[in-house]
Amino acid sequence: MAALLTGTLVLAGCAKDGGGGGADNADGQGCELNPPPAAAAPPAPPTQPPAPPEAKQLRVGLAFDIGGRGDASFNDASVAGLERAKAEMGFTDVKELDAGAGEPEDAKQTRLRQLAREGYNPVIAVGYAYADAVKVVAPEFPGTKFAIIDEQIEGVPNVTSLVFAEEQGSFLVGVIAAHRSKNCQVGFVGGVETPLIQKFQAGFEAGAKAAAPDIEVDSKYLTPAGDFSGFQDPNKGAEVATGQLESGADVIYHAAGASGKGVFSAVKQADAKAIGVDSDQYNQPTVAEYKDVIISSMLKRVDLAVYDYISAVARNDLGSLPEKFDLSLDGVGYSTSGGMVDDLVPVVDAYKNAIANGDIKVSDKP
Repeated sequence: MAALLTGTLVLAGCAKDGGGGGADNADGQGCELNPPPAAAAPPAPPTQPPAPPEAKQLRVGLAFDIGGRGDASFNDASVAGLERAKAEMGFTDVKELDAGAGEPEDAKQTRLRQLAREGYNPVIAVGYAYADAVKVVAPEFPGTKFAIIDEQIEGVPNVTSLVFAEEQGSFLVGVIAAHRSKNCQVGFVGGVETPLIQKFQAGFEAGAKAAAPDIEVDSKYLTPAGDFSGFQDPNKGAEVATGQLESGADVIYHAAGASGKGVFSAVKQADAKAIGVDSDQYNQPTVAEYKDVIISSMLKRVDLAVYDYISAVARNDLGSLPEKFDLSLDGVGYSTSGGMVDDLVPVVDAYKNAIANGDIKVSDKP
């Protein structure tokens, strides 16, 4: 099992028709469930950084990943952090540049160079696809501060890496999926099969199996590593999710960017349940037609990381940023919008506290 669980977890079997003497989910069917970890005090809340100074002269450049504004996921989360920073710090000069599906690698370098040459500082690269481009371009502009989301870059002094414990947040929604599955079978749809997206898969599988050891988890990817179209292909998302639903999965979690819209569409057509990613997708306007099947979302606080980074730049205090945005910092989590998992909050929070306190270790590899 990917998680090292505390002794409070009692292993129990999974009965697809319920019964067997274990604790069933709210519908009285589905998996036989483990009790959650024993109640533990939550970790101390993260220290709040000082209020950012006025930064009206700040000029911020944002280079989007595939999907850009309106993806209802990763890119929109970065926009939320930028908009909050603008409102609180008073700057107005922002430039956003979009990525194109299937674009050559040098297009990313060109985009970053354009922002730096035009005087935007800091420049934020949204997504690990920019890793190679940042390594090339940042040394060319030593006076410009760069940040990259989702990639750890060492040895380039003007680059800040903003990374997350995606496996921890995904563990929590895996617990939710196990509690809500009537068939004791759930699905994971990843956009592109890379080590980053495998962190989502690993956490989801571990959380589902922690809650219901014999649950079946069907994990599939839309495209292999190197083919980033998996983040912008709703039709393929719908196709893969439909296959999982037809095989018996009744709760599907996606980490597929804009392709998640197709996953939601398939889930709604099958009258099943879905779990969103990155942003609180229940509240995202571009997927509003599917909100009745989105029971929760794994919150990856890209908005928080972008806001904190811009704030640290404004204070000239980049050293105040954490090495990783994890559960102990509320850098990842889960949403309750729509009220469809309100009854599970005590259970999920018990796992959340155990992870944040270090009592449960979640692997970042499937």
